Amino acid sequence: MKSTLKKLLPFAVVGVISGATTVGTIQYFGHPTNNEDQGYFKSASNVSFAGMNTGAVGDDFVKAAKTTVPAVVTIKNYQSRTSSSGGRASEQDLFDFFFGDPFGGGGRGGQQRQKPQQQVPDNMPSGMGSGVIISPDGYIISNNHVVAGANKLEVVLSNKKSYIATLVGTDPNTDISLLKIEEKGLPYLNFANSDNIEVGQWALAVGNPLGLNSTVTAGIISAKGRGIGILGGQGKATNPIESFIQTDAAINPGNSGGALVNTNGELIGINSAIQSTTGYYQGYGFAVPANLARKIVEDIKKFGIVQRGFLGVQSLDLSDDMQVAAYNKQKKTNLKTGSGVYVTGFGDKSGAEDAGIKMGDIITKIDNSAITDFADLSIAIGSKRPGDKVQVTYSRNGKESTTTVTLRDQKGGTSTRTKEELSVTEKIGADFEPLSEKFKTDYGLNSGVVAKNVSEGSEIAKIGLVDNYIVVEINGKPVNSQKDVERILDKYQGNVQVKFVDEYGRMYTKGFKMP
Repeated sequence: MKSTLKKLLPFAVVGVISGATTVGTIQYFGHPTNNEDQGYFKSASNVSFAGMNTGAVGDDFVKAAKTTVPAVVTIKNYQSRTSSSGGRASEQDLFDFFFGDPFGGGGRGGQQRQKPQQQVPDNMPSGMGSGVIISPDGYIISNNHVVAGANKLEVVLSNKKSYIATLVGTDPNTDISLLKIEEKGLPYLNFANSDNIEVGQWALAVGNPLGLNSTVTAGIISAKGRGIGILGGQGKATNPIESFIQTDAAINPGNSGGALVNTNGELIGINSAIQSTTGYYQGYGFAVPANLARKIVEDIKKFGIVQRGFLGVQSLDLSDDMQVAAYNKQKKTNLKTGSGVYVTGFGDKSGAEDAGIKMGDIITKIDNSAITDFADLSIAIGSKRPGDKVQVTYSRNGKESTTTVTLRDQKGGTSTRTKEELSVTEKIGADFEPLSEKFKTDYGLNSGVVAKNVSEGSEIAKIGLVDNYIVVEINGKPVNSQKDVERILDKYQGNVQVKFVDEYGRMYTKGFKMP
């Protein structure tokens, strides 16, 4: 099954935000009374399902729809960009904008298509997606790719009331974003405990696909813990967490950021992706589990950034026969496919290495959760914060042992940090590597650093800087190392001028306000 899913990865596409006009009118349905102190910081009750006779199922769907529809919103993404369509971005153009074109000219490694350029009017959204109200005071969860690149975000409720939203924060590694509108007493959804869902249970997807407002589709949970490689392979994630809920409830462009709920109308996931050869529904949809989504928005709201714990291991997914075969060929080993994650190395300041884990160990369990593949490990660790302690069970030479690992952040720290405590390069959203003297000589540059790990939506990204562009000067001062960047911008407030060179050798000077 793993190898079959891998073959389909070129066709795994994010549920791209729909550029079609929203039509139809839906009035608020009755919503169960909620106490003001509930909100998204409290768990909903565990998933439960009524008897499976036709009448009970129909009644459950009606109840879930009435609960969910008023809490699901349309999100309109306005941005300055060009398009080959007659004045607005087509759905395929939007797919190209987020992830390139896998169906022909513009895909990864392919020849870029040349398109006639036309400016999208400022009063027309570049695309539309969905979001879910998660507290009565206007916090809304959606996908990162729904809000990416926006200079204005409009939220439209199911009763057609419209608001301009503030983007509180985003996380490309989980494709989650958090928005806020200024309103009170809004209908909202509670988070369910997504760890309790079971394959075969009913699920409803609610969103605004293809411009059709407040659409409800039904299906079952088809699988759990799916890793499809889309966030790291085609998105902007540097350390993606993929452990999707798979459902056969119909999800189409525009559903992105909408709700996947159980028959109680409780949120079990945020719809994020479809698997398709056409970009439209063909039987597979994927949602970020509610427990992970909830942790991300809590971090953004409390700290301003996502608090991510790391085990500190480099690893091989033993359940993936293609990965194992490639590793055996490269390392001239004879590993067997099976269950678990094989440790191939360690990062700097690794908590796992300090706890006694060694290369060649096979991780089989984190706390009480079985680790059968990398997706299991990804969500078990990625849903925790620096400083958290986990029990890691591993196999070494056929003998099973357990040790306690203290998780760390990417810099080796074990404490949470606020946005204000970030380094300069973390605040602006990129790392920088020195240029060789030979490169400078060959290309006539007196200074320069190469941008790496540019974060989507960061200040650096907003001025058009991407990975491998060369930054020559900041605020008129030459830069030759990341330390130079840190020194120039440390405690700096105000507008920052960046002089950089793109892949064609064109020089630009653009600015942003230091966060």
